[in-house]
Amino acid sequence: MATTLPLTPARTLPSDQDASGRTLGEAEIAAVSAALRSGVLTSTKGTFVSQLESRFAAMLGARYAFACSSGTAAIHCAIAALDPDPGDEIITTPITDMGALAPILYQGAIPVFADVDPATCNVTAATVAERITERTKAIVATHLFGNPCEIDEIVALGARTGIPVIEDCAQAFLAVYNRKFVGTIGRIGCFSLQQGKHITTGEGGLLVTNDQELARRLFLLINKAWGYGDARPDHYFLALNYRLSELCGSVACAQLDKLPAIVARRRMLADALTQKLRDLTEIVTPVVARGAQHSYWKYCIRTAESMHADAVVEIAKLLKERGIVSAPRYIQKPAFMCEIFQQQRTFGSSGYPFNLARADAVDYRLARYPGTVSALERVLVVPWNDRYSEDDVDYIADSLRWAVGSISWRSA
Repeated sequence: MATTLPLTPARTLPSDQDASGRTLGEAEIAAVSAALRSGVLTSTKGTFVSQLESRFAAMLGARYAFACSSGTAAIHCAIAALDPDPGDEIITTPITDMGALAPILYQGAIPVFADVDPATCNVTAATVAERITERTKAIVATHLFGNPCEIDEIVALGARTGIPVIEDCAQAFLAVYNRKFVGTIGRIGCFSLQQGKHITTGEGGLLVTNDQELARRLFLLINKAWGYGDARPDHYFLALNYRLSELCGSVACAQLDKLPAIVARRRMLADALTQKLRDLTEIVTPVVARGAQHSYWKYCIRTAESMHADAVVEIAKLLKERGIVSAPRYIQKPAFMCEIFQQQRTFGSSGYPFNLARADAVDYRLARYPGTVSALERVLVVPWNDRYSEDDVDYIADSLRWAVGSISWRSA
C-alpha cells in the first residue's frame, strides 16, 4: 500500500527554467566571450553556427545539418522545403505544441490529425494510414517527451504511398529507434534549442537531412532564399530570415559537448525511478517500444484504469505540495480544440487555408480520436532533469507513492 504521509520535508528540485537545472557554465561563458570579441555576430560571416551544424550532423550521422532561430522555424522550413500547394494536407498529431502546427497553416496547407496510442501519446503507422488521402503531402511524426514513435513503420508507410516523413524531435535529442537516431530516419528531422529542452540557447532550432536537394532548400529557407555562395545569387522564392545568431551558436557549441552525458544521465535516473515505482499498481510507467531508447525530456506516467477519472489532477495537486510541479493531462485538450482551429482564425476574415479543406480533414469530433482523449485523460507529465541527484529521484518516488495513497480511488 502506498504511504499516506510525507516522510521528509518538501524540497526544491532543479528546474530547467533557471541555473539550478541547466548545464550552462564556464564553457558557454567562454564561447560567448569569444563571439563578442570577434565582433561578428551574424552567422553569414561567423564560425560558431557553421561549427554547430557540422558537429551536429556528425553526431547524428547525417549528411547535412542547419541551425535556425527556433524549433518552430525548423518545422516551418521543413514543411516549406516540401513545397506544398495551397490545400495540401499534412498529417500530424493532436498532442503537440502550436509551434508545430502554425507552420503548416502559414504554408497554406491543412493539418490533418491522426489519433495516438494512449500508452505513449504518439501517432502510429495504423492511425496515420487512416488519414492518408490523395491530397496528403507529408507526414509529421512526433517523438513526444523523448519517446520514439514507431518511426520505421511510419516511414515505410510513407514510402509505399510516396509521402515524405518529417520527424519532430524537439523533445527527443539522441533518442534511438532500431539503432538509428531519430531525426535521421525520415526525410527531415527538426530539433529545438528552447529554454526547457535537453540543451538550450534560449531559443533556437536545428534541422537534419540526408537529401542533397532538400538540404539546398533548407539552407535557402533559413536565408530569405538568398543564394549565399552562388555565382549569381538572387532571392529565388518566398522565404524568411530564420538565421541563428553567432551568440546563440556559440552557446550551442558548448552545450553540444555535454549532450551525450545529459541524455545518458536522464536515462539512468529515469530507469531508477521506473524501478522504484514498479510495484505501484495504480500508475503505469513510461511505455517504450522494443528497440527504442527514450531520451526523457519529461518522465510521463499514466494512471491505471483502476483510478477514477480525476485522479491524475488530484495527484498533481498533492505533488505540488511537495514542490514537484507536474502537468496533469499535459496540454489539457487536443490541439484542434484550440480557437485557431475551432474558429479558423488565420489571415483576416478569409478562413484561409481552411476554406480549401475537405470536410473530413477538419472534422474535429472527439469520437474520431478515442486514443487522444484517453491519453490526455490519464497522462501526468513529471518534470525531469539531468541535474537531479539520486536523492531527488527517491524523493519523487516517495512523493508519488504518498500522493497515490492519499487520494480516493475505485475499481474500474
